[in-house]
Amino acid sequence: MIGYVTLGTNNIQNAVEFYDQLLATIGAGRFMETDQFVAWATAPDQPGISVTKPFDGQKATVGNGAMVAIALDSSEKVDAFYHKAIELGATCEGKPGPRGEIPGFYAGYFRDLDGNKLNAFYFAMPSE
Repeated sequence: MIGYVTLGTNNIQNAVEFYDQLLATIGAGRFMETDQFVAWATAPDQPGISVTKPFDGQKATVGNGAMVAIALDSSEKVDAFYHKAIELGATCEGKPGPRGEIPGFYAGYFRDLDGNKLNAFYFAMPSE
């Protein structure tokens, strides 16, 4: 259903460097790009994440309660993705671990360089 999610940035160069390195850890690369907008995905027909300078020319701000969730296929990949984000300058919003309120849900939360909130998660089905 989702084609891609766009996050605003006030420094396109820093944001692109951050996401190039972070998303490479899960096999995602650039699939759309202009001087104001870059999008990444694991394949052109898969959902993606993009960063952009706001079209209206105003300062990019983060949405309170807005978050992008990245689905991964193991808790080890969640750990690695989260730690790479922190290494690249992201800030912690909740270290990786099981979230007891949802059985089988394992997640780590962080904010990117512009303050956008992201979550890397793995959902183990009960039979796993």
